[in-house]
Amino acid sequence: MNAPRGVTLTCLGTSDAFGVGGRHCAGYLVETPAARTLLDAGPSILSALERNHRPASEVDAVVVSHLHGDHFAGLPFLLLKSTYDERRTKPLLVVGPPEIESRTRELYRALYREASNAEVGFDLRFVEARPGEPVEIADLRVEAFEVPHASSATCFGFRAAAGGRTLVYSGDTAWTDDLLRRASGADLFLCECTSFEAEIPGHVRWSDVDRNRSRLECRELLLTHLGREMRGRDGLQDRLADDGLSIALGAPGAD
Repeated sequence: MNAPRGVTLTCLGTSDAFGVGGRHCAGYLVETPAARTLLDAGPSILSALERNHRPASEVDAVVVSHLHGDHFAGLPFLLLKSTYDERRTKPLLVVGPPEIESRTRELYRALYREASNAEVGFDLRFVEARPGEPVEIADLRVEAFEVPHASSATCFGFRAAAGGRTLVYSGDTAWTDDLLRRASGADLFLCECTSFEAEIPGHVRWSDVDRNRSRLECRELLLTHLGREMRGRDGLQDRLADDGLSIALGAPGAD
């Protein structure tokens, strides 16, 4: 896999938790000249990577927005493949909310008890993200910000920048005007939009986006985490994410 000259986003999974239309759960690959980073890793992340001809062995880091299964349950499978199939040797960094390491290891034990006790054979490091404390992944700088999604847990969106390009990812969240501030000046705002107008607690509706679009100051808006009410909508002026979509940040169109 050749390194991109700029910053590229590939949508590996763009569905809500229910896999609407056979699409994968959340997963987005950010490629820069020096790093390949996953934003979220839903349970089918390995097949999503394979389908897009992206070797799991070349992923440098995984950045997890929150600890719901459709966003982080692919991590044990990534560790399993790295240990037994690829015999990975390069380091892997996992960044996420509080308990990212304990919850990942707990899930790994539940799925593969014996394998979870084995030495992985590579440097595996977990880092708890903190707002205001950016994490450097080679040439990619990632900063977390809290979003209102689950009252019982910390949930993050992320602002990621490299080579003068900026991507903002909302994670899962109810609409909040703070999203306008976070997305301001971004080349791409990847915003969850689970429903069209139905109220689903902790999630953005298209009607929220439409009501606030005149206040959005990002270069491009891409709606994702799309539920059944959003799929098949015709005539929307907004671009909807789909599995396999690839976008070069700052470029006029997708590949």
